[in-house]
Amino acid sequence: MSLRTRLCAVGLPAVLVVGLVAAEAPAETAAHERILNGTFTSGKSPWWSSGNTPSRVVDGRLCADVPAGTTNVWDSMIAQDNIPLESGQTYTLSFTASATVDTGVRAVLQLGLPPRTTTFNKTINLTSTPQTFTVSGLSNASDLHGQLSFQQGGAAQPFTLCLDDISLTGGVVPPGGGRDFGSPVRVNQYGYETSGPKKASVADPSTEPVPWRLVDSSGAVVRQGRTKVVGDDPGSGDHVHIADFSSYRKTGTGYSLVVGERTSAPFDIAANPYAALRTDALSYFYPARSGIEIEAAHAGEAYARPAGHLGVAPNKGDTDVPCQPGTCDYSLDVRGGWYDAGDHGKYVVNGALAAWQLMDTYERARDRHDRAAVRDGLLNIPEHDNGVPDVLDEARWETEFLLRMQVPEGQPLAGMAHHKIHDAAWTALPTLPHQDSQPRYLHAPSTAATLNLAAAAAQSARVWKPYDKAFAARCLSAARAAWKAALAHPDRYAPDSDEIGGGAYDDTRVTDEFSWAAAELYATTGDRAYLRRIDAELTRTGFSWRDTEGLTDLTIVRLPQRFPGRMVREARERVISVADAFLRDQRSQGYPNPYLPADGTYVWGSNSASANNALVLATAYDLTHRPAYRDAVLETLDYLLGRNALDQSFVTGYGERASHNQHSRWWAHQLNPALPNPPAGSLAGGPNSALQDPVAQQNLVGCKPATCYIDDIFSYSTNEVAVNWNSALAWVATFAAAR
Repeated sequence: MSLRTRLCAVGLPAVLVVGLVAAEAPAETAAHERILNGTFTSGKSPWWSSGNTPSRVVDGRLCADVPAGTTNVWDSMIAQDNIPLESGQTYTLSFTASATVDTGVRAVLQLGLPPRTTTFNKTINLTSTPQTFTVSGLSNASDLHGQLSFQQGGAAQPFTLCLDDISLTGGVVPPGGGRDFGSPVRVNQYGYETSGPKKASVADPSTEPVPWRLVDSSGAVVRQGRTKVVGDDPGSGDHVHIADFSSYRKTGTGYSLVVGERTSAPFDIAANPYAALRTDALSYFYPARSGIEIEAAHAGEAYARPAGHLGVAPNKGDTDVPCQPGTCDYSLDVRGGWYDAGDHGKYVVNGALAAWQLMDTYERARDRHDRAAVRDGLLNIPEHDNGVPDVLDEARWETEFLLRMQVPEGQPLAGMAHHKIHDAAWTALPTLPHQDSQPRYLHAPSTAATLNLAAAAAQSARVWKPYDKAFAARCLSAARAAWKAALAHPDRYAPDSDEIGGGAYDDTRVTDEFSWAAAELYATTGDRAYLRRIDAELTRTGFSWRDTEGLTDLTIVRLPQRFPGRMVREARERVISVADAFLRDQRSQGYPNPYLPADGTYVWGSNSASANNALVLATAYDLTHRPAYRDAVLETLDYLLGRNALDQSFVTGYGERASHNQHSRWWAHQLNPALPNPPAGSLAGGPNSALQDPVAQQNLVGCKPATCYIDDIFSYSTNEVAVNWNSALAWVATFAAAR
């Protein structure tokens, strides 16, 4: 706590300690701290206050303006959520508080979700002199979602409450402890391909090979051998062995791998295990659509819901959305598209990449005569049986939205694209799209969004020309206009501070987007004016929504007949070189992840980086037909489906220990049993060593980078879903399923 002048109340802190101890007999408890940012040195987060109780940090204290005239004590509160509690343990709260009037404030520790079991509930009398208080109570429930609140509703007159030095100690399990890492025998929990690699990673301290047995569903041993010792794996902290049973090729269900007394999760061996994953990963997008009723006939009864954001009360969008104040003076109809992730926002940079990956899935499958991937009727969507490949129909739903985000003619920034559209403030979990009552705004146009629009629209013009010439022409016109606008406004950047109600998706380096857009426009038009702007290259950092330079090379090698020979040769060399680096990264680790950052950290959405790197490996296979690249793609799927340091399948519905509580406002079964989990084929974001949400900060302290993940709906930084993550999974699964 830093030195400061008290502004919220008069006087200096008294050394008065008022003990308010609950009547229950205290259990023996360790002094583990459970509060995050209790001295407010990092601002307010993760503290929150009621909408009628604005709060701010003043000289190192959290001060809130409490209104008069509310009815219930909980009508005005300051709180922190997601505090882990253990049944039978005593928790002790200490804090310093003052108020501008003599008043009572209630300190409550309870479960933050029903049944809201209470640990303590004590009224504390405050004066203008800061005083230190203690409150204790015995928890009768074990849950990760405890809530500490200071409740002050029902006041007769308004006042200012200030809090400081908040500490809550208790519980036996230390922060970051008590985690379940599953079996030390880690396998692809869904299934292996009969002709592909079949390996398990085994966490075992032995420095010598250990015996393993492959057991079928009857319990019979069908293959056995000894492990290969890999050694210490820095990303996980495990000492790892590899059990290789690739030579076994008999199809079947319910296999398991046994090492000593330890048994893996069950798995299948099949001729083509990934056909179902291809369909499910692509089917993710229909129930993520905005602006259309999600019908049970297509998505299943559990996922059916009314259309979201069509201007029907309580919605206030998206048919006539105004600009964020101070950015423009018009409104646009921006209905449609996909909800980006776990919120109700729609973002051009993420959406364009996801649409590109779906269309690239089509272009690859078309050129390699993969009829199963490009057929009409593959997906159960409203557009099936219309004579157009379903993957293009789904991509079009997003592309139509991207076109609507373009600044109209006659406006100062005509041709540019608005960066995003989302709510004015964050909505609560759960909130279905049609229940969202927040105002929604168009956010300022950005060069990055404009070039993303240009790239995706140019690609759309190319792939749609055989099916809908009018739509293709509309896309190409929009792409050209966006390119022209980006040249005129090359440095309009989305700020990192614009993250209230939606993600910022900031990007201040757009040379990569210029190159990608130029490549797509040149591939579609052959206009050499675009050729001169193609200058970005794939590197071993891969690609993402922010870093799109690699997409230039991927487009060139996908369509070599459309580019100059020298450019194709150089792009081909780079793709193979980067794929070789990813292959080395994968082979150097105990768990088969082609993602290995130089600094050893895992970023937000690391699973999408793994899938995107697998896309590069798959492209190298297409260029060379070298089996090692295809095997590396299949082993990446092994990693995503359970062969990792957590023994966790990150894909919903695929594996005994599959993620199913991903961060979502409508697929929120964890919070409301009447709502579903995310649909089968939904990819979780994955390990994020930065721990950027309170659940991760409370429960993953000290985690090794590859283990910084928790399957909890409130862990948005490790366990969200996103369209550009599932598009990567869909691309890779389609590759793996190709025959």
